[in-house]
Amino acid sequence: MTGIPASTTPDITGVTGTAGGLSNDTSRLKSKENLAEAGTKFEAIFTGMMLKSMRSAKLADGLFDNKAGEQFRDMFDGKVAESMAQHAPLGIGRAMTEFLQKTKPVGDEGTTP
Repeated sequence: MTGIPASTTPDITGVTGTAGGLSNDTSRLKSKENLAEAGTKFEAIFTGMMLKSMRSAKLADGLFDNKAGEQFRDMFDGKVAESMAQHAPLGIGRAMTEFLQKTKPVGDEGTTP
């Protein structure tokens, strides 16, 4: 014998099922605070992408443009996006949160829509 144990099956206790590589764990959806935080983070990401897209549509190169300035501008835009999501949201995060509150968890029994 080569010293290989008789059982080579890995222990999968506590592992949640996946469908297509995505977790079926919906426990995080049960908390309104988690949904609200996810909505705010989604809003910040969306706003950040919008700011980045707006910055990339420039007509000419600036006189003092360099990599360091771009890095600090990107960090500033990230903070502006987070602040906008918390204090003056566009509404896309709220719409996503409301949609997720209406959805049923994957394992629920019942009729299909």
